[in-house]
Amino acid sequence: MHSQIEDYLKGKSLLITGASGYLASNLANSLKKIPCKIRRLSRKNKLNSLEGNAAFENIQGEISDRTLWDRAIEGVDIIFHFAGQTSVYVAEEDPIIDYEANVLPMLNILEACKKNGVLPDILFAGTSTQMGLPENLPVNEACLDKPITIYDTHKCMAENYLKYYARMGFVRGTTLRLTNVYGPGPKSSSKDRGILNAMIRRALSGENLTLYGDGKYIRDYIYIEDILSAFLLASINMTSLNEKHFVLGSGQGHSISEVFHQIAEQAALKTGKHSQIESIDPPLDLSPIEERCFIANSRTFSKITGWKPKYSLSKGIDQTLENFILQGEL
Repeated sequence: MHSQIEDYLKGKSLLITGASGYLASNLANSLKKIPCKIRRLSRKNKLNSLEGNAAFENIQGEISDRTLWDRAIEGVDIIFHFAGQTSVYVAEEDPIIDYEANVLPMLNILEACKKNGVLPDILFAGTSTQMGLPENLPVNEACLDKPITIYDTHKCMAENYLKYYARMGFVRGTTLRLTNVYGPGPKSSSKDRGILNAMIRRALSGENLTLYGDGKYIRDYIYIEDILSAFLLASINMTSLNEKHFVLGSGQGHSISEVFHQIAEQAALKTGKHSQIESIDPPLDLSPIEERCFIANSRTFSKITGWKPKYSLSKGIDQTLENFILQGEL
């Protein structure tokens, strides 16, 4: 880890929401050697214990519960807000429940900070799909938001609340809108998330990899360690990032078909098991957001923070395969 990040975080008090989830559990694990206080907030009453120099405290509760936040934010310097409902399809089925999972918690955090006079830095995990279906690639922050799902509409609402409260001086806040994140970590609780990881697991077992249609749509895949370093670099550059959002990706576009073939080839080299790529008809209820092409232009964020992704797609897939094998997922 960057020594500047370690020095900055020493002695600070951090809150990580959604602590049992993919992003949050990876972040907590990456910070365990730093002598700081880490409060992990989760709906689950049991989280993995982490050994290191960090002092961990776990809080259990529902993020939509307004009374939870007074205790959760007490004495906190930095909040990594990763909690939320992540399925586009679940959001469409019940927009009110999705609002309670993805908008209300942000408002509750901000109101608790305002009421208690706590002035933390809040780093929020957004998504590149908030922009809808961009016409031109690569995409930067100048692209107008035209969300075409309830999920993305709610993500925009939460982000705008954060910007407003930051503008009013109650917190400092920034949003990193993530492209397709993959790599080691727990399985996603949503069927429409963590697709690359799911296909890597299938390839290790020699199962077929199922592709909707010809898999022509372009995605920007980014390895988990690159995302973690972006959030940590953001935490030490909040003066420049405050009230803003940034598009975060590798800057490299790959068709879904190309990536699935690459996974199959790299897995076969390690296991000797050969997976076939199977083209199937998309489901009738497939969200239009699935039919997008996206490549991120993260130059503005890189210029401010010095961040650069270190993992190529091939290297990231290889690292994920190695980790899954090590975890006994063969």
